[in-house]
Amino acid sequence: MPKNVQMSIKMESELHDQFMAAAAVAHTPAAQVVRQLMRKFIAQQEIPNQITVTALQAADRGEGTRFDSADSLFKDLGI
Repeated sequence: MPKNVQMSIKMESELHDQFMAAAAVAHTPAAQVVRQLMRKFIAQQEIPNQITVTALQAADRGEGTRFDSADSLFKDLGI
């Protein structure tokens, strides 16, 4: 069974009040909403964005830019 942990975050009081009111209107505990938001955020990080998908599809077709090294790629990306 997963271990439950507590978490505290800092936020503006107005944001807190609006969030609590919205959760109450939805008849959903605030903690449940936060867990749902966290799961959604994690899932979004695991899904490639459209630029990545397009680049992967181009690479599969043998198209797109080829780089000699990771340094060249990072330089092109401005990283």
